[in-house]
Amino acid sequence: MDALKNKIYETEVVDIGKEAQQFKEINMLIFFGNEAPDALRSSCFIIEVNDLKQDIEVGQTLQIGETQYKITAVGNEVNRNLRNLGHTAVKFTGETTADMPGSLYVEKGEFPTIKVGTKVEIY
Repeated sequence: MDALKNKIYETEVVDIGKEAQQFKEINMLIFFGNEAPDALRSSCFIIEVNDLKQDIEVGQTLQIGETQYKITAVGNEVNRNLRNLGHTAVKFTGETTADMPGSLYVEKGEFPTIKVGTKVEIY
């Protein structure tokens, strides 16, 4: 697959907050680096903060484990937050307008199964 040659981001889940899976009910998940504030940590999938090689754009692919999602909208804080904090919310709604500045919107699809060690990549 050609897209695999254009990987712009790669990380993995290192911890899972107690309430992180509950956001499935609203088709959303939250990634945050290891420096997540205590008040938010229980709601987050904790990831390693890694380098983002270029800005995330509409049309790219977010892959969580083996499941791929087309990116449909990118909030204007997503790239900075991901670079600096490992933080972004992912909304599985297919919206094409980013109403929330820190959110990454992807096509509607099955909510991913995430465990410690799950890889998260963007192509």
